[in-house]
Amino acid sequence: MLAHPDLAKLIFGRLTLEELPLHVPIVLGTFAVVALGAIVVLGAITYFKLWGYLWHEWFTSIDHKKIGIMYMILGFVMLLRGFADAIMMRAQQAISFGDNMGYLPPEHYDQIFTAHGVIMIFFVAMPMVTGLMNFVMPLQIGARDVAFPFLNNFSFWMTVAGAMLVMASLFIGEFARTGWLAYPPLSDIVSSPDAGVDYYIWALQIAGVGTLLSGINLLVTIVKMRAPGMTLMKMPVFTWTALCTNVLIVAAFPVLTAVLALLAMDRYVGTNFFTTELGGNAMMYVNLIWIWGHPEVYILVLPAFGIFSEVTATFSRKPLFGYTSMVYATVVITVLSYLVWLHHFFTMGSGASVNSFFGITTMIISIPTGAKIFNWLFTMYRGRVEFEVPMLWTVAFMVTFVIGGMTGVLLAVPPADFSLHNSLFLIAHFHNVIIGGVLFGLFAGITYWFPKAFGFRLDPFWGKCAFWFWVVGFYFAFMPLYMLGLMGVTRRLSHFEDPTLQIWFLLAAFGAFLILLGIGCMITQFVVSFRRREALRDVTGDPWNGRTLEWSTSSPPPPYNFAFTPRVHDHDAWWMMKKHHYQRPLSGFLPIHMPLNTGAGIMLAGLSFVFGFAMIWYMWLIAAVSFALLLLVAIAHTFNYHRDYYLSADEVNRVEASRTELLARHV
Repeated sequence: MLAHPDLAKLIFGRLTLEELPLHVPIVLGTFAVVALGAIVVLGAITYFKLWGYLWHEWFTSIDHKKIGIMYMILGFVMLLRGFADAIMMRAQQAISFGDNMGYLPPEHYDQIFTAHGVIMIFFVAMPMVTGLMNFVMPLQIGARDVAFPFLNNFSFWMTVAGAMLVMASLFIGEFARTGWLAYPPLSDIVSSPDAGVDYYIWALQIAGVGTLLSGINLLVTIVKMRAPGMTLMKMPVFTWTALCTNVLIVAAFPVLTAVLALLAMDRYVGTNFFTTELGGNAMMYVNLIWIWGHPEVYILVLPAFGIFSEVTATFSRKPLFGYTSMVYATVVITVLSYLVWLHHFFTMGSGASVNSFFGITTMIISIPTGAKIFNWLFTMYRGRVEFEVPMLWTVAFMVTFVIGGMTGVLLAVPPADFSLHNSLFLIAHFHNVIIGGVLFGLFAGITYWFPKAFGFRLDPFWGKCAFWFWVVGFYFAFMPLYMLGLMGVTRRLSHFEDPTLQIWFLLAAFGAFLILLGIGCMITQFVVSFRRREALRDVTGDPWNGRTLEWSTSSPPPPYNFAFTPRVHDHDAWWMMKKHHYQRPLSGFLPIHMPLNTGAGIMLAGLSFVFGFAMIWYMWLIAAVSFALLLLVAIAHTFNYHRDYYLSADEVNRVEASRTELLARHV
C-alpha cells in the first residue's frame, strides 16, 4: 500500500480490484482458457529456445516480407477472438425467447457485439489487407523493400499494441457498449462513465497511427520505387488497387484520428463537441465517422479486387480481360467512395435533396464494381479454367458479392432505407459484402501467395473442406437475416418475445457452426501442410505458373528480393519474360545494401500501449512518464546511424548459384 492516498490515485487512477471481472463466470472462464493457452505457447517457445530466433529474425525485422507475414498472423489470431464473439451472439439469439433470457446478460451482450465489429474491421481485415500489400506489392514492382523499412516495423507493432488494448479490456474493466462506431450520446461520459469507450478510443488511436504510417509508406513505395519500364499503366492490377487503397488510407485515417480526439476531449475535459448543450452536435460525429467509415469499406475491398484479378488471370490461363477498364474502374471507385457516406444515415433528417444526391451516387458506384465483375467473367470465358482453391474462393466471391451489391443498391433508395435501416437486413448486407468480398478475397490471396512466402503449397484437400464449410455456412448464417430484416426485426437485440422467429435464428446459429468448422479446417490445413511441406514443396518458385513479377523470384524470396533490378515491358511482366525465354544471369552480382534490424519499433509500440492503458484508467503519472520515454526513444532512434550493411557479392553469388542449380535439377 502506498502511504498517501493522492499518490496512489496518481499512480493507479481509477483502476481497482473491483475492475477485475472475478464475479462474471463467462469472463472468468474465458480468462482461464486464454491464460492457459498463453502459458502453453510461451512455454513451448521457451522449451524450444526460440526467443532469440524470434527476436532477431522476426520481431525486429524490417524485411517487408516478414512484416507482411506477421500482419497476417495477427489478423488470423484476432479472427479467432472476433469469431468467438460471433458464436456467442448467435448462440444467445438462438435460445433467448420468451421466458428464457439466454446465458448472456444484456450489458455483456452489448460489449460483445461492439468488440466483434471493432475486432473484425480494425484487427482482422485491416492487418490481413496490409499484410498482403506489404508482402506482395514490393515484389510486384521490382523493389528490394518498402520506402521506409523501419517505419514498416513500427506500423506493425502499433497495430499489435492497439489489438492488445482491445484484448486487455476483456479481463480488466470492460469494453464499450456502443456499437462499433461509438455514436454519441451513447459514448459520452454521462452515458458511458466506465472505461469501455476509453478502451475503444485509445485502441483505435494507436492502431490508426500504425495504419496511417503504413499507408504513407506503401504509397511512397509505389510512386517512387517501381522497376525501370514499369509505368503506371504497366503496373499489375493488385498494385493498382494497393495504390488506390493507400491513397484512401492517407486521406481518410486522419479524419478518424481527429474525430476520436474530439470524442476523447468531450470525455476527459468536457469540451461538448458532440453534446446537445453548449453548441455541440452529435450529428457532427456521425458525419465525421462515416467520412472515414465509407472509404474504409473500399480500403478493405479494393485489395481483394486486386487479388481476384491476379487469381482469375492465372487460373484461366489468359491475360486479364479489360486491363485498362479495370484500372479506370478502380480509380473511379476510389473517387466516388468519398461521395456516398451520407447513405449511412438517410433517416437523420438531412432532407430530400441531400438524400437524393447520396442515393444516386451510391447507385453510380455500383457501375464500376459491376464492370469489374464482367471483366473477371470475360477473363474466364474460353479460358482453360483450373478450379484450384484460390479460384474456388474467387467464384464464390462473384456470386456472394453480387447478392450483397444488389441489396446495397436496394438500401441506396432512401424510402427503402427508411424501412430497413436499423434491421437485420442491413446486418446481412454488410456481412454479405465484407465476408463475401474481403474475407473470401483474403483467403484466395493467402492460398495463392503462400507458396511464394514459404516455398510449399497449402494442402488442397483441407483447403477445399474449409472453402465449402465457409461458403455453405455463410449462406445459412446470413440469408435468414435478410428474411428477419424484411419482417422488421431490429439489430442488436439479445432477447425476443415472438417464438415464430426462433427457427430463423437457429438456422443462423447452424451457419455460424459450419463456419466454425471451416476455421477448424483452415487450422488443420496449416498444420498438415507444415508437416507435409517436403511433399508440397515447389522448387520452381512459380507453382501456379503466375503472370506477375513476384513469381520471378525464388520461393521464399531472398532478403534482397532481386539480385538484378528487373526491367519491365508489360503489366504481365513475368509471363512476358517466360514467353521470350528469359534467362537468369549466372554471375556478375554486386554487393547489395541491406538495412539492419531494430528493436526501436517494438519499444515505441510497447510504450504506446502503456500510455494508452494509463490514459484509459487515469493513471496520470504513468501516462506522463511513458509519453516522455516515448519521445526519448523516438529521438534516440534518429541518432542511430549504424543500421546498414552490405551483403557481399560472394554471398549474393552463392545464393543465386544455389537457386539456379535447384532450378536446373528440376528441369
